[in-house]
Amino acid sequence: QVQLVESGGGLVQPGGSLRLSCAASGFTFSNYPMSWYRQAPGKERELVATISSSGGNTNYADSVKGRFTISRDNAKNTVYLQMGSLVPEDTAVYYCKRLLRDYWGQGTQVTVSS
Repeated sequence: QVQLVESGGGLVQPGGSLRLSCAASGFTFSNYPMSWYRQAPGKERELVATISSSGGNTNYADSVKGRFTISRDNAKNTVYLQMGSLVPEDTAVYYCKRLLRDYWGQGTQVTVSS
């Protein structure tokens, strides 16, 4: 069955960095574009970044452009989100999502606080 398992979240100080991973299984990973979303307390879930199936094209929300990088390793069936220059407003549960035939991971908490 399809599985998306996020990892790498945690507590980080403002200005710090984290790398999130999303390990996929149960489908042909290289056929699907993937996205990272996030949901802060009391707010709607928002799109953070998207990457094409080959990894050749990426898009970012304005709020993270220049600070976050989405990438993928199709040999490892994994999509990544490298986050830098973190600010408290980046605090949220981060989810990966398979596109086209939508499927969500369970999420990983990222907290940016001193």
